[in-house]
Amino acid sequence: MDVGIPNEQNPTEHRVGLTPAGVRLLVQMGHRCHVERGAGLGAGFPDESYEAAGARIVYATSEVYARSDLVLKVGSPTKNEIDMLRDGQTICAFWHLATRPREVIEALLRKQITTVAYETIEREDGTLPVLAPLSDIAGRMAPQIAARWLQNDGGGSGVLISGVPGVPPVEVAIIGAGVVGLSAAQAFRRMGAQVAALDINLEKLQRIDQRFEGTVPTMVSYDFNIARAVERSTIVIGAALIPGERSPILVTREMVRSMRPRSLIMDISIDDGGCVETSRLMTHDDPVFIEEGILHYCVPNMPGVVARTSTHAYLNAAWPYIQLIANAGNGAAVESNADIARGVPIHGGEIRNPRLAALINGD
Repeated sequence: MDVGIPNEQNPTEHRVGLTPAGVRLLVQMGHRCHVERGAGLGAGFPDESYEAAGARIVYATSEVYARSDLVLKVGSPTKNEIDMLRDGQTICAFWHLATRPREVIEALLRKQITTVAYETIEREDGTLPVLAPLSDIAGRMAPQIAARWLQNDGGGSGVLISGVPGVPPVEVAIIGAGVVGLSAAQAFRRMGAQVAALDINLEKLQRIDQRFEGTVPTMVSYDFNIARAVERSTIVIGAALIPGERSPILVTREMVRSMRPRSLIMDISIDDGGCVETSRLMTHDDPVFIEEGILHYCVPNMPGVVARTSTHAYLNAAWPYIQLIANAGNGAAVESNADIARGVPIHGGEIRNPRLAALINGD
């Protein structure tokens, strides 16, 4: 099979669709790999390392798409890239199709391609193996980002997360106790913050309680509990996720107004639309804004700026699926592996994900 690794088109996306080590393994299996010049530089992989692994370096994104049966990306393809697709291709990426415009979905259906959405590859037990390491990274990044923007020179209220003797630490409310929430709770606790976690899933709250031996208060995420936690917190982390769907709005504008001025909201759910009513999409180059007197950090693809770590992390998890698709072929891999099948929203001109179908049909 011909496998292509193009440059990422988003200027703040520094990860790459496959490492030189992955290329070497595919070439040893008899596949051909076409890597666009400079595709791995952001993650620290020069063209020479891909050539040494057996890849052919090509000089245009269009050439990668023209030559490849399987395209390995990180970010969702742009409209320009979608125009380059051809019938029968498989594209692996973090698609987040529930937040893409309807015309993008319609273009993919016309192209007769297979979309493998890394974020919705799902095991029988409901875990998301490829998304999980990136969620873990985002949670671990949250305190270091929060500390920066809470400083006076970041526009924040001038508080130190850990506090000092005689001055208490900040309070943090984490809404969503999945992988992001658990990792964020652990990272904030290590910095000395007072942390509370909210979720609708009691098993996740039990996991938080056990992990932190009762030192992190937990609440069911009813609206009145969320309102109370938001009002008393200096940092609110939005980490709500429904795989394959837009994130629900859990923090209302009224709740945001109740926070102390120049507090901070980090809506990590922004990849899937955001769970805070006042959120809007930002970038790593322009990451924050103030709404209702509260600083908002709403940047998708947070792990994209720790590109080397996050490239290795997600590809460690994605490799078994990439290998299966390359060896078995596009259609056979979808039909033979239930994890992959659950992660394929569009295949052969049809929407296979019922949640996406309901969204498109307005149900």
